[in-house]
Amino acid sequence: MTETKAPKAAKVEYRGRVKYTQDAAEKYQIRKETKNRAELRLVERAFALIPKDARVLDVPCGGGRVTVHLAKRGYRMSSADLSEAMLKIAREAVAEAGLSCDVQRQDIEKFSYPDRAFDAIISFRLFHHFPNPEIRQRAVRELCRVAGKWVALSYFSPASITSVKRKLRAAVGGRKSEKHPTPLSEVVGYFEKCGFRLVKDFAQLPLVHTLHLAVFERANR
Repeated sequence: MTETKAPKAAKVEYRGRVKYTQDAAEKYQIRKETKNRAELRLVERAFALIPKDARVLDVPCGGGRVTVHLAKRGYRMSSADLSEAMLKIAREAVAEAGLSCDVQRQDIEKFSYPDRAFDAIISFRLFHHFPNPEIRQRAVRELCRVAGKWVALSYFSPASITSVKRKLRAAVGGRKSEKHPTPLSEVVGYFEKCGFRLVKDFAQLPLVHTLHLAVFERANR
């Protein structure tokens, strides 16, 4: 009798695709209020370049904090995430805020949305999970396809104290970070291939904090 081997599980290219189980999603919502306010201020600074009443997709929406924040400021928000656990939390946050926002399960590498379905897209705290240029370009290509005019993308800069500390820790045998910093020039290159140009790059505190939020605009309408 020949033993039948179980099929191999599909390879996951990066842990960010599968890490947000129910428990992980709930833990992710617990953050210092000072950090939360600083990050939302960064979003506000970037969206000063994008007119109110724009149709905006927040992806990945996580627990919905950016969606709710921008919706209260007049933007017509939709949300998407790959994690069902995150979507549940986001829907609850939207309902609790008394808002009406479409929340869907979507894969940023292969949206089901049509071309230019939204005026703008914000992708906050995801890009640093991408471990290689192929995945980064694939995601940027989809963001640019679905965005009518603007994409606001956060990334981790290697030119920061935080990024240098993580690199040094790994170099001396410490835990290797799952966060992948990317130079702005590299990020700009991905967008230029899709016909978008950099409008402005924002940082919480340059050279100190690693988190940046860059706003890109379609070069040819």
